[in-house]
Amino acid sequence: MLINTTIAIAIMAFLANAAPAPAPADGSMPSTTPISNKTDSAPAAPLPTDITKQLFLADTAADRYTLLPEDKNFVFNFNDSTKFNKGGKGGDLIAANRKTFAPLVGTGSGMAVGFLKGCGFNTPHVHPRATELQIVIKGKVITEMVPENGVFNVPNKPESGRRVIRNELGPFQMQPFYQGSVHSQFNPDCEEAQFIASFNAEDFGTGQVADELLALDGEMFTAAFGEAVDAEELEKFRKQIPASIAEGVASCLQKCNIKKSY
Repeated sequence: MLINTTIAIAIMAFLANAAPAPAPADGSMPSTTPISNKTDSAPAAPLPTDITKQLFLADTAADRYTLLPEDKNFVFNFNDSTKFNKGGKGGDLIAANRKTFAPLVGTGSGMAVGFLKGCGFNTPHVHPRATELQIVIKGKVITEMVPENGVFNVPNKPESGRRVIRNELGPFQMQPFYQGSVHSQFNPDCEEAQFIASFNAEDFGTGQVADELLALDGEMFTAAFGEAVDAEELEKFRKQIPASIAEGVASCLQKCNIKKSY
């Protein structure tokens, strides 16, 4: 009984001290003491270039905090244009992975924010080490995803053709793109669209399908495509492959009066 009484007295004393101060009689707001004075806008000191390696080699997760001494080390700014990966003429993308944002080491997570200009097209690609959950936050995005071999429009009937999962997403609608699946995103409107993507890997990686295919040896490439591609045209194709975010399809460019640049 003595222990319970002591605990009760301690709790009451804590609540009394934590209670907000009464408002002054003149109606003004009571004065408060800030919890922390860490409100300066100065950027954090640069981290060592091998910080990712140091975080991996730390003996414990607790030791990692010593390697990240400033609170601001735990903030990633997607508004920082210097982080753009120069995606292409149709838009850009900022990725937070363990290389660009060291505190992700050990989390198994990553994120990206995409900016698709009018008619912008994030060309077909794969993420080799993660599933992507993508949510549109501005505008409209048309998505396509091609599953693995054996997934047909009519189950167990290859003659029905491969299934392509196609959707039109508006603000705050989401779609998963499974690890290793070929997928793309396209902005069909003239105004910018934006999306946020999360990944269940801190090093999710990306491979643009067309670029990877055209990197194959010429004979292997033409053998894979049969008579559909002339070997003499292969080098020309390689030079014309756009960056990851292209300007988009012709019908949209015409609708939005966007002159395609080459």
